[in-house]
Amino acid sequence: MTNEQREKITSLRHQGYGYTAVANSVGLSKDSVKAYCRSHGLAGEKAKSHSLAEVPTQLCLNCGKALIQLPGRKQKKFCCPECRISWWNAHPEAVKQKAVYTFTCQECGKEFTAYGNAKRKYCSHSCYIAARFKGGDV
Repeated sequence: MTNEQREKITSLRHQGYGYTAVANSVGLSKDSVKAYCRSHGLAGEKAKSHSLAEVPTQLCLNCGKALIQLPGRKQKKFCCPECRISWWNAHPEAVKQKAVYTFTCQECGKEFTAYGNAKRKYCSHSCYIAARFKGGDV
């Protein structure tokens, strides 16, 4: 259990949330939250009628799993690398590509685009080989 989880448990219990709601928000088991609350004097109060949807959490963009944010670090958007990769593969329009260049191939004359390389000359390896060896065998 991290210090941030402990602080969040204390805060949510003072706001009147029950063990289950706190456990879902923090990402721990109900029994772990209950044991922590009992050992730190946060038990004994009957929880107010709060629904689980009202507990403030941040969720994974892909699967919806609750995220644990660490203070002083960049805010997480995904729970694991697999979720991150699958989300970005499903949303290619969200990628902000700034270094896209348009060229005309020096060999075949076809127009093509390249990302991140402003000095491309050929659209493919076969055009490069054709220009380099002028149609001869390698």
